[in-house]
Amino acid sequence: MSSDTSDDTESVQQRAQRQLIELAADLYDQLDAGDIPEISLPTRTKSNIEYDEDDHVWVYGDRTSSRSANSIRGARKLLKAVYTIEFLVDQLEEGRSSTLRELYYLSESWDNKEAQFNDQDESNQLIEDLEILSNVTREDFHMRPEESGATIMGPLLIREQTRRGERKIHCQEDVGEGGYQIPNNPDTLEFLDNDADFVLAVETGGMRDRLVENGFDEEYNALIVHLKGQPARATRRLTKRLHDELNIPVTVFTDGDPWSYRIYASVAYGSIKSAHLSEYLATPEAKFIGVQPEDIVEYNLPTDPLSDADVNALESELEDPRFQTDYWEEQINLQLDIGKKSEQQSLASYGLDFVTETYLPERLSEMGYL
Repeated sequence: MSSDTSDDTESVQQRAQRQLIELAADLYDQLDAGDIPEISLPTRTKSNIEYDEDDHVWVYGDRTSSRSANSIRGARKLLKAVYTIEFLVDQLEEGRSSTLRELYYLSESWDNKEAQFNDQDESNQLIEDLEILSNVTREDFHMRPEESGATIMGPLLIREQTRRGERKIHCQEDVGEGGYQIPNNPDTLEFLDNDADFVLAVETGGMRDRLVENGFDEEYNALIVHLKGQPARATRRLTKRLHDELNIPVTVFTDGDPWSYRIYASVAYGSIKSAHLSEYLATPEAKFIGVQPEDIVEYNLPTDPLSDADVNALESELEDPRFQTDYWEEQINLQLDIGKKSEQQSLASYGLDFVTETYLPERLSEMGYL
């Protein structure tokens, strides 16, 4: 994510401060001119994302919505935005950071009760609004999520910036079985060396542990990234950097259900919620390994029946522009036909080594990675 800067030597922190101050100044100028202050934002809905042919990701379209002070509700939203901008500018000035959860609680101390947040969803959404308006990421605001716990394991040497200075870490030799924990802002990492042939981004912790225990990362020179369910932004950013900067192919390995397909979509195409960051977070070249609906049939995997919510989600994905490809339409329709879903761990029905000795090598060979 980038924006124009007034000075080629302007630091990331200085640019973030400037952009925030300019937002507040724009609201002030509207008031000073006798206008009712307002801001305009893209409508964050599935119907307002479109495919960017240049960057091959899904971004927001032209539909917008306004936040205006012409109503009490709108005025409160703008008031909260101004208070939050002041907090963020002060935080950057002091070189401090805070979590999204802390911001919600910090608002309890603001002198104007109308500026306090009703719940964390409200404060989270405001931070997203400020990202869009300022063209600066929340990481550059020094806003952190709660710890995601996502990790990476494999043949990668990095240089990490810490409060105690720089340190070099090999993500296989210098870490325990848990791997290297991905930092909140992976742009602070420098890639020094690697022997990786591909990234394998894995949904569940159980499967990630199975792959590490079986030595899959060593045998196949794989960088195993634990997505930990719906992946955090830091995880998606690191995955994109590994692909773009080191030219390492990215594959995604999830459960075989509609919610897991959305995990893949957030890695490859970007999420609807953060479509303004798709160029920064999404890896369009990422390939889905499975579990595929056709795997459920071919391997006769243990299954659960699709729930009504699963069926509705699959039907919704058929209308989702991110899934409108021949491959996904074929797989989703097959799953609706068989009425079943299956977990990654169901592959263990053929033994604990089946996933590393048979399933993944076969799939990776079919896809040209082995």
